[in-house]
Amino acid sequence: MKSARILFLSLLCFLLSVPGIVRAGDSPKREFRGAWIQCVNGQFQGLSPAVMQRTLREQLDELQRDGVNAIIFQVRAECDALYPSRIEPWSKFLTGTQGRAPQPYWDPLQWMIDQCHKRGMELHAWINPYRAKTKGTTQLASNHIAVTHPERVFSYGGLFVLNPGIPANRDYICRIVDDIVSRYDVDGIHLDDYFYPYPSPGLSIPDDRTYSLYNSKHISNIADWRRDNVDELMRQLSVSIHRIKPWVKFGVSPFGIYRNRKNSPEGSATNGLECYGDLYADVLKWVNNGWVDYCVPQLYWEIGNRAADYETLIKWWNQYASNRPLFIGEDVVRTTKAADRKNPSVNQMPAKHLLHQQMNNVQGTVLWYAKAVADNVGNYGHVLRDAYWRYPALQPLMPFIDKKAPKKPKKLKPVWTSDGLVLFWTKPKGKHWGDEVRRYVVYRFAEGEKVNLDDASKIVAVTSDTFLKLPYSDGSRKATYAVTSLDRMSNESKAAKKKVKL
Repeated sequence: MKSARILFLSLLCFLLSVPGIVRAGDSPKREFRGAWIQCVNGQFQGLSPAVMQRTLREQLDELQRDGVNAIIFQVRAECDALYPSRIEPWSKFLTGTQGRAPQPYWDPLQWMIDQCHKRGMELHAWINPYRAKTKGTTQLASNHIAVTHPERVFSYGGLFVLNPGIPANRDYICRIVDDIVSRYDVDGIHLDDYFYPYPSPGLSIPDDRTYSLYNSKHISNIADWRRDNVDELMRQLSVSIHRIKPWVKFGVSPFGIYRNRKNSPEGSATNGLECYGDLYADVLKWVNNGWVDYCVPQLYWEIGNRAADYETLIKWWNQYASNRPLFIGEDVVRTTKAADRKNPSVNQMPAKHLLHQQMNNVQGTVLWYAKAVADNVGNYGHVLRDAYWRYPALQPLMPFIDKKAPKKPKKLKPVWTSDGLVLFWTKPKGKHWGDEVRRYVVYRFAEGEKVNLDDASKIVAVTSDTFLKLPYSDGSRKATYAVTSLDRMSNESKAAKKKVKL
């Protein structure tokens, strides 16, 4: 315990010695600070609802203290559901047996939405589109797609995969997503890196017959045809999601190498598996065509990795994937295990953070995985809360969805109550979903300080309430409070201001 504290203090001293890293004025006002919570590793399998809820509640509390403002929660791992679905069976990763409902009955997705929103976090529902069975699953429910329509699934290396070349499968996946978006107040739909299956030595994808049957565009190369199949799914999903709820963000977290330079002039100076050539995922096309609203390449390697150097890759994505908000997928465990190349006494967290600051198109981070952060592996979580994510951050703007700010709060006034001095305000009216106020940002400025809404260190609350208890002492201090409105896309209004004696 003592050695861990010494390591943390030495790392924090190093952070404080780097110019511009943790000073209050340098903390970004807008930044996506996400974490993935996965089910496919079996961490919830067989837990009672009470134990699972307690586990998740503890993780969310820690993540909130660490500055996380978005959770990406896995709700569909193998054509199953961690929510009540009329289309697909309950997940074995929840109850231990596919098709078995939880007892006592509950809805994990709705519960997570409520818990995240209560903490000021977004909730993005994470689905795997094509995987129909993982290697460890031995029993499928009677209403599973591989049982009801085995002709639409192929086997590959112990997996079952919904054949991307069959148009009915695209419609099926869209139907699943439409169901989630229609019934739940999710902030986003998130796809991971599994499209066509990861290559397995000695195996080929068994889709020659599908290529013959469904190649309506007469694409001469089967690899191009496979990419076109995935392109069509992404385009169709984007249209479908935004038709139902325009504000729901559609994101993807692809494998971290798009193409290697040896295969394409626009590729990165890397030597590994590719999104484009191996998974048939043309991510740059989705970004450049606006089919996705954000992109999170999984850069899980360390700085200096010989096959896939982190520094090379973050610079590549920063250059080529700027048409949509770009967030970086970070591996917490690998980062804390790898020594800094210039200062081996600390890990690579400071160096990676500095690279983030230097990239003009990188607007956030998603951490793999949430439990590692909540467990403070390598002091990662505590460094976030004490340094990098010490101050709150609003979500990055997405003006291509909505850019109009809502009206500012009304009737801002401090009132003495039985609970002390409380600042009250009222919600402004909004006629359109883009005008509706969802939350408020409360800033506090000391006497003589200029009101500067760009300074995140002055944010004292981001809340859905229309009141805030003030830290009154003896009335000898003066402060100015500024309150702004936020809509669903985090567009911020002008400020209502009030001088208060504390």
